[in-house]
Amino acid sequence: MPDLLRLSAVRAGYGATVVLEDVALELAERSSLAVLGRNGVGKTTLLGTIMGHTTLHGGSIEYRGKSVSRLPVYERVRLGMGFVPQGRYIFPSLTVEENLIVAERAGPWTLERVYGLFPPLAERRTHMGNQISGGEQQMLAIGRALMGNPALLLMDEPLEGLAPIIVDTLLAALQRLIREESLTAILVEQSARLALEVTERVMVLNRGCVVFSGPSAELRADPKRLANLIAV
Repeated sequence: MPDLLRLSAVRAGYGATVVLEDVALELAERSSLAVLGRNGVGKTTLLGTIMGHTTLHGGSIEYRGKSVSRLPVYERVRLGMGFVPQGRYIFPSLTVEENLIVAERAGPWTLERVYGLFPPLAERRTHMGNQISGGEQQMLAIGRALMGNPALLLMDEPLEGLAPIIVDTLLAALQRLIREESLTAILVEQSARLALEVTERVMVLNRGCVVFSGPSAELRADPKRLANLIAV
């Protein structure tokens, strides 16, 4: 299966500050990757670098075999990248439906399909973005990204700070997207156990460097090794 995304020797950060060092990543179409590590090791920076939000100091980023290293964010979105940022960043003064429509691009994901994935959004379609719960806002952030019909979906801590029942709902939706819809996904998540349950491969970062890359099942079956890697 050909690579959808490839990072080679990437050095990136914010302005003159380098956060990521010599990061390599290969992600095939219709595959999924968990990115794990302690707070501050570069996980969010990695997603931001793929999307074009950071300063690229070295290396290359290829999407479907073509360099996107110097493309602005909006061009990467047009090519098929979608992003669910930490903190959600929905539009509070727009309704739920307007938040979805504003990101709409032609493709299989429509309003009705998003509402089918997240029924609470259909029930609150006329509510303003600041009038729905945190869990519903997270559903809306994911739904808005899907409305752009991405081939690659990047998700930064989508389960953070949510009640267990909402986590279960979102986890089921992520499993459907990855396993049934065959959406290529990169998931940054503090709960290693949950992230490893829904992804095929895993990358562990420490101090901006890759310290492990391999099958999710390998770390899921070896909790002691996982704990040691994350605690490095």
